[in-house]
Amino acid sequence: MKYGIIGAGAMGYRYGVLLQENAGVEVDFIETWEPNIEKVKEQGGVYVSRDHENKHLVPINIFYPEDYKGHPDVWIIFKKQMQLEEELKRDSAAGIFHDDQYAFSAMNGMGHFDKIEKYFDKDKIVCGTAMIATVLNGPGDVDFMGPVNGEAMHLAPYNDKEPDETVKDLFNDLKEAKLGPIMADNWINMCMTKVVFNAVVNTLCTMFEVQMGQFIQYPKAPEMARQLFNESFDACERAGIYMDETRDEQVQSVIDTSHTLKYHYPSMYQDFSKGRETEVDYINGYIAKLGRENDYVCRTHEFVVNQVHLVEQMRQFK
Repeated sequence: MKYGIIGAGAMGYRYGVLLQENAGVEVDFIETWEPNIEKVKEQGGVYVSRDHENKHLVPINIFYPEDYKGHPDVWIIFKKQMQLEEELKRDSAAGIFHDDQYAFSAMNGMGHFDKIEKYFDKDKIVCGTAMIATVLNGPGDVDFMGPVNGEAMHLAPYNDKEPDETVKDLFNDLKEAKLGPIMADNWINMCMTKVVFNAVVNTLCTMFEVQMGQFIQYPKAPEMARQLFNESFDACERAGIYMDETRDEQVQSVIDTSHTLKYHYPSMYQDFSKGRETEVDYINGYIAKLGRENDYVCRTHEFVVNQVHLVEQMRQFK
């Protein structure tokens, strides 16, 4: 199949480059951030490193939406939650979406599939999550964190039906790309498992401006994680959502992942450190909203959301 990547950022580059290089499929990148697309055109591709080493240029095809004339079988969407609505509007206005196309997304947070469903048939949407750490150093320069073949991700059809042939082909291409796909049974359970994980690691590392390995060195870090997980699980269970991992497994996942990616700053911190808006409202805020909708108050998550927004506001005084 042919793929189009919407959002040539950290994760968009990683999926596109690995599909192109390992699966041998055709990939086009659609980008709206001018410095990024112009840098790629200037240097003839994107510079790719892994864990800060072996930096090399990978030629790619990149386009503004208005200049694109291709017809991918599957769009892979990686935008920040706050940017997605405007991105999809612009892409649609450019005429790059077609009725026969599928859309796959493994973005952080929740809220994106409602927006994607406005442009793609529900039966052609594939949901995903990715335990994959990547850093965009700057325009046209990306760093894949973690060992080769260490990527891990899940996917599930948005319609909760059995995977059709296109979804199976997508799965096989992701496997060939060495992205470590696992097919899940239920998309909402799968996605919320990742959201509640990010609500611990991404948010706490951002609040205290630390790497994951530095966070886990604090003896009470697992206890902090469990407090947030307990609220998340309580809220989700009241909403009829049951995670793919237990509370104990989620705590252990934070410990294990923080040791494996000990030098990594999560994506929320990367946004915060560059003065950009964070996705906390779509992670901890989404969990807190889910709780309120089901007569449960996630007091810690609500407090954490306010703390992150306070820290964002305080940047003006530095």
